[in-house]
Amino acid sequence: MFSNRRMVFAASVLAFMVLAATVGPWVSPYNYDTGGLKSFSPPSWENWGGTDLLGRDVFTRMLYGARISLLVGVVGAFVSLVIGVAYGSVAGYVGGQTDMVLMRVVDVLYSVPRLIFVILLISVLDQHAKRFLASVGMNEAAAQVRLVLLFVGLGAVEWLTMARIVRGQVMALKERQFVTASRALGQGHLKIWFRHIMPNLAGIVTVYLTLTVPVVILEESFLSFLGLGVQAPMSSWGMMIASGAQIINPVKSYWWLLAVPSVAMALSLLALNFLGDGLRDWLDPRSGERR
Repeated sequence: MFSNRRMVFAASVLAFMVLAATVGPWVSPYNYDTGGLKSFSPPSWENWGGTDLLGRDVFTRMLYGARISLLVGVVGAFVSLVIGVAYGSVAGYVGGQTDMVLMRVVDVLYSVPRLIFVILLISVLDQHAKRFLASVGMNEAAAQVRLVLLFVGLGAVEWLTMARIVRGQVMALKERQFVTASRALGQGHLKIWFRHIMPNLAGIVTVYLTLTVPVVILEESFLSFLGLGVQAPMSSWGMMIASGAQIINPVKSYWWLLAVPSVAMALSLLALNFLGDGLRDWLDPRSGERR
């Protein structure tokens, strides 16, 4: 695995990004939502990412935004993993009419624009949930409603491909000789699933999971760019890019407002894609990457 340079590079970048997002804001002398510095200062040794309109350090806000963007990506991908594996496993293992009905439902859901569904979900449920939580005295929870809706909404639209992949793998695995032998020995369906099918699914599911995380991060950034993502005082990479795009004009270009969050997001997405490709090569027994 360590002979794959792209995979080592990807793992190193991701480890550094997670460490910086976890520890960086604690050791930074600046707060992400408090100004006090000179507005629109370019990057310098004192402010590595420069400052924004309100005099806030852009680099510190980028580290805080990394927490939200990476968290949304991981949690959204995990939600899609749980739904997709469960749904695809039932369809592939049971087969017959059950498989046909379940996969026709997937086909119908594929025809619905995914981001439109997430936008409608956030638009309809956001205000109602906030009003309900505020009425019962849960004001702190009301501030996190938008983030929870992002977790659920993005995860709920990304499980379709995972379900198709898992279904195809389960349909092939259930006809293998070791599964037939397990049935002949009297093992139950749950035991066959956990001891024989699930271990053989782990590789491809892990690979696709690493490729789902950057997709969810991009979709969250797009929603934040439209103003439907996380809300102030929280920050994400998409929200920072949207704020920078509104300020930049032909007369004066504050390039660092776009460059800092864009470079951080691009490096993270590139590393996640390299990691997924490396895991696919390493877990594939027919690949020369695996020794």
